[in-house]
Amino acid sequence: QVQLVQFGGGAVQAGGSLRLSCAASDNTYSIRFMSWFRQAPGKEREGVAGISSTGGSTFYADSVKGRFTISRDNAKFTLYLQMDRLKPEDTAMYFCAAGFMGGDWPNARLYNAWGQGTQVTVSS
Repeated sequence: QVQLVQFGGGAVQAGGSLRLSCAASDNTYSIRFMSWFRQAPGKEREGVAGISSTGGSTFYADSVKGRFTISRDNAKFTLYLQMDRLKPEDTAMYFCAAGFMGGDWPNARLYNAWGQGTQVTVSS
């Protein structure tokens, strides 16, 4: 099973930007759909963005559309999430996910590999 290690995150003021990275342990991830999720305290884990194996198709939650960009570099086995114009409501622990089993991409139960999580805090 692929191992995922996350980098990036931190604290920023509203309107700022952050970039998250997710490095996979091997290239098996390159043939699979991957996603970013986030989870705020007391809330369910929600799908933020998803990307096809080639990067040709991307999907976003309405709450981040136009502000976040998901991308991947298959040569480097790495997934990215560029977050611009951040808002306080974006504050959460962010997770990358792999091993998608098909179906509705924002469903966290359809993934079998997860990164360790990265905290993103946006102050007003």
